[in-house]
Amino acid sequence: MGLFGFGKKSDKNTPVLSADEVRQRLLTLNRETAPYQIIDGAAQNVDLIAEWKIVDAKWYELFAKANLTKVFRIYMKFDDTKKQVRGKDEEFTVEWRAGVPSLSISATKFQGQMTSVEFGAAYAFTEELKPGVVYNYRFSTSEIKKPIQEIVTACGWDYKGVAFGKL
Repeated sequence: MGLFGFGKKSDKNTPVLSADEVRQRLLTLNRETAPYQIIDGAAQNVDLIAEWKIVDAKWYELFAKANLTKVFRIYMKFDDTKKQVRGKDEEFTVEWRAGVPSLSISATKFQGQMTSVEFGAAYAFTEELKPGVVYNYRFSTSEIKKPIQEIVTACGWDYKGVAFGKL
């Protein structure tokens, strides 16, 4: 594990897979039930991008109710010679307009490596006319990072979090 848990090394005895196989395995993390997605990053000059599904119709209502104001992405680039996936985090500000998210990059933009958790709950009268929890949420950057790091190391590659410099 790297400094502050931002990196993870593979076991020396793990067979090393090709970059294409690592990419395909990372894409298997995309599931209907996951609050994040991994998409092609060619438009951003990276290999893959992992991000919260903040603009997905199935998820934005939950993000809006949670009043999530920060969203983060992991930009990933494969280094085939070092057998390393390099990841750089970026945080964005989210504005909610009539319950619909609007992503904007602002002065509060962050690049590097980060760990954050946003959580909360709302209480109100339920359908049984008794006070109770209406919703309960927890969004943690480790919910995205940990599965990525586990797949990368299971493929015989290392995951390296980049805080400064280029991917």
